Amino acid sequence: MGYWDIPEGTDCVEKTWIATKLATALGLVGSAYHIVAFQPDSAVAALQRATNSTVTMAAMGAIFGMTTCLSAQAREAPDDPLNYFIGGCASGIFLGARTHSAITGTSACLGLGTLAFFTKVGKMEGWKLAGPPKL
Repeated sequence: MGYWDIPEGTDCVEKTWIATKLATALGLVGSAYHIVAFQPDSAVAALQRATNSTVTMAAMGAIFGMTTCLSAQAREAPDDPLNYFIGGCASGIFLGARTHSAITGTSACLGLGTLAFFTKVGKMEGWKLAGPPKL
């Protein structure tokens, strides 16, 4: 079962687990690219960099999944895109705390919240980023 198959505001643990797994995979891929692009001095430094990036992304995924689901339950508006904005913003605030930067947290809150909001709106309205191939 996928993230979008579970009704909003229900089974928060499962939705959080799915979001965490996806964010962890994105963190692994991103850290691999970062290690290739900016090669560290040692294998230990590479491992530390990969671990730091992956754990940060996993935590952001978990925060997004849990905040979105709990917001849907608390507001009693399960399909409201504002829940996704709140979840994205909470993830951005965590990123700001992790980097010890209020500017990073504020901009990540607005950026990730807006991205999540429009992702939910697009899903509800059936937006397509790319159509079927033209043959």
